[in-house]
Amino acid sequence: MTVRVRIAPSPTGDPHVGTAYIALFNYVFAKHHGGQFILRIEDTDRTRSTPESEAAILRALRWVGLSWDEGPDVGGPHGPYRQSERADIYRREIAKLVASGAAYRCFCTAERLDKLRAEQKGKSGFMGYDGHCRGLDQDSSEARAAAGEPFVVRLAMPKTGQTTVVDRLRGEVRFENTQIDDQILMKTDGFPTYHLANVVDDHLMGITHVIRAEEWLTSTPKHVVLYRAFGWSAPEWIHMPLLRNADKSKISKRKNPVSLDYYRAAGFLPEALLNYLGTMGWSIAGDREKFTLQEMIEAFTFDRISLGGPVFDLVKLSAVNADYLRALDDDGIVARLRGWRLSDQFLKSLVPLVRKRVQRLDEFVPMTEFFFSGDVDHAPWLKELVPANRTAKDVSECLLGLIEALDVQRDFSPPALEAMARGFAEKSAWDAKELFMVMRLAATARKATPPLFETLSVLGRDMTRRRLRLCADLLKKAKP
Repeated sequence: MTVRVRIAPSPTGDPHVGTAYIALFNYVFAKHHGGQFILRIEDTDRTRSTPESEAAILRALRWVGLSWDEGPDVGGPHGPYRQSERADIYRREIAKLVASGAAYRCFCTAERLDKLRAEQKGKSGFMGYDGHCRGLDQDSSEARAAAGEPFVVRLAMPKTGQTTVVDRLRGEVRFENTQIDDQILMKTDGFPTYHLANVVDDHLMGITHVIRAEEWLTSTPKHVVLYRAFGWSAPEWIHMPLLRNADKSKISKRKNPVSLDYYRAAGFLPEALLNYLGTMGWSIAGDREKFTLQEMIEAFTFDRISLGGPVFDLVKLSAVNADYLRALDDDGIVARLRGWRLSDQFLKSLVPLVRKRVQRLDEFVPMTEFFFSGDVDHAPWLKELVPANRTAKDVSECLLGLIEALDVQRDFSPPALEAMARGFAEKSAWDAKELFMVMRLAATARKATPPLFETLSVLGRDMTRRRLRLCADLLKKAKP
């Protein structure tokens, strides 16, 4: 058997460090066994998926040092590799399930489902779809669909007994079928949900091992039932432990930078980051922590996985990065600096911001210093950060609101950022001038900078969000 594994990110946001973590373990497992590593784009969420996000994911995974044998940009014999381009395949397969009775059309309206959820919330017991349309006969279902009545297609889960998932790391995990609702497989727009597309694509692409985060374990019984309904052999399941914050909560952008773009902008070396991710729940030998990607491939076995939640520690990562930096000679460090912030491309982005402000070249460096640093020191600016008619809590909450707005701000050009900020000021009853000064201080730790929105655009989404969050956290601790 040729090992075939995949990573299947959704292009709905920034490239996540957790994606790189799972991609790494898929990659090394495949290469250890002489197999193939496939990249598939799961873009069935048509409202949130963007080409920009897809491009960012591919760019970030390549930056960290991973490549793939098949994918949307390199092609392959099992394409298309974007789910949005496979709609005809899913419709063909869902028709088989409906015809066999393994799935059924559900015509329940949003209003009925809202009412059902409200009723269930007030009671203890099962939460989920009640199977209202499950008993519709095929003729009636066909007639209503032909008449144009909107419907989704749901999986007819068994209502008695258990579904057993055999996981390589956990052994047999049993789920009571009575606690699993009839999952939607196809939405009213004709696009599949994750569950249908995932199973169909993994089968048709010949995936032999599904290596993914443990948060998907509870969805796996639905996938087991789907494989049986289709009459297909299921892959081997391997659910990796989740990356955790220091308090053991799931890693999140509220406690750690999670975008790979942040780590690139902050000056982490990709091989150091990849090495550190390789130590998350896995050990190469004894207490050895430094190893190359090739060494990890040669030594890899799932027997060395620990299921205790690995803690993603920024301080520890920085120490690993320091080891890699110190191992470089002078020419190597200069080359990395040029590839980071001392490139012609980055310097050219700064020159227009300060051209009219500098009189001598030596003024360029102090005027642009905050573009070259990672975290900035907000402590000296606490008084200036809080306008006279506001409290530290007000400003902290404002910054957290701005971070949420920046999360969904795909266009990071200066005009788009200004429009976003002015709209935020109006909605939150802030004076625009006061808000802009708070944003400037939070993003740069400076009162005087090049134009605000041009500055934010060059800093980028990840660095801007990181600095605003650190400033908000500092203000939370400040005296009212």
